[in-house]
Amino acid sequence: MSSASSQALADGKLQLDRPAPQVARLTIANPEKRNALDHAILDAIASATGALAATGEVRCLVLTGSAGMFSAGYDIGDIPDDVFAAEAEKLVAHPFTAAIEALEAFPYPTVAALGGHAIGGGLELAVSCDLRIAAGAVKLGMPPAKLGLVYSHTGLQKFIETVGVPRTRELFLLGRNIDAGTALGWGLVNFVVASDELEARGIALAEEIAANAPLSLSGNKRVIAELVRSGGRLSDQVEAELIALRRACFVSDDFHEGVRAFGEKRTPEWRGR
Repeated sequence: MSSASSQALADGKLQLDRPAPQVARLTIANPEKRNALDHAILDAIASATGALAATGEVRCLVLTGSAGMFSAGYDIGDIPDDVFAAEAEKLVAHPFTAAIEALEAFPYPTVAALGGHAIGGGLELAVSCDLRIAAGAVKLGMPPAKLGLVYSHTGLQKFIETVGVPRTRELFLLGRNIDAGTALGWGLVNFVVASDELEARGIALAEEIAANAPLSLSGNKRVIAELVRSGGRLSDQVEAELIALRRACFVSDDFHEGVRAFGEKRTPEWRGR
């Protein structure tokens, strides 16, 4: 399912390719460290995601990992003791936050395809995507309790929004890994597939998403994000913006095309306006 060519980023530790029409894929490729996230990888995720958003040509972005691993989290194991605290905090505070924010700001849906384990910061990276598809053999976990780490309140909030308070406590206070079936039951992943089907099924899911109306994809993603961010209590300004967004869809070419195509039982031809 890979495209004919790919672009190497972060000294080859991140690969960008286009495996399907209007679909881009970022693959973390740091196998010697179980796809651990370092400054270069995280900066590349942020910059590549921003650049893809600016083109307006990608309707679904897939984030995955190579060599049977999604990501083992932050790459802090080799930081010298004398600078450990400063360097570890620097990694987590800036490039990780920038990568998360870029994924969340991407205007169209994002999919994390978990062909291997997603641990710690790797799991938060996956949870920052709109949807997650996982191979049946993967493990997911949050090890801060095993490392002596107090996790960020923004990261914890993301897990509370995804799986609720009781499951977030279970992940972070026990520090156990869970299997894909358990993650599916919790709502931590959306789909579980056989390991040898993960790549094909992930791209098929992205293609299905990308084939939908672009105004609807971007508009509904924004409405969901605003509702989550505000806890359902929208400011007057944001509420007015969302109402205007909905009203605009009724007079768009795409809404009229979608209704006509549905009635005529044909594939719609979206114009993005």
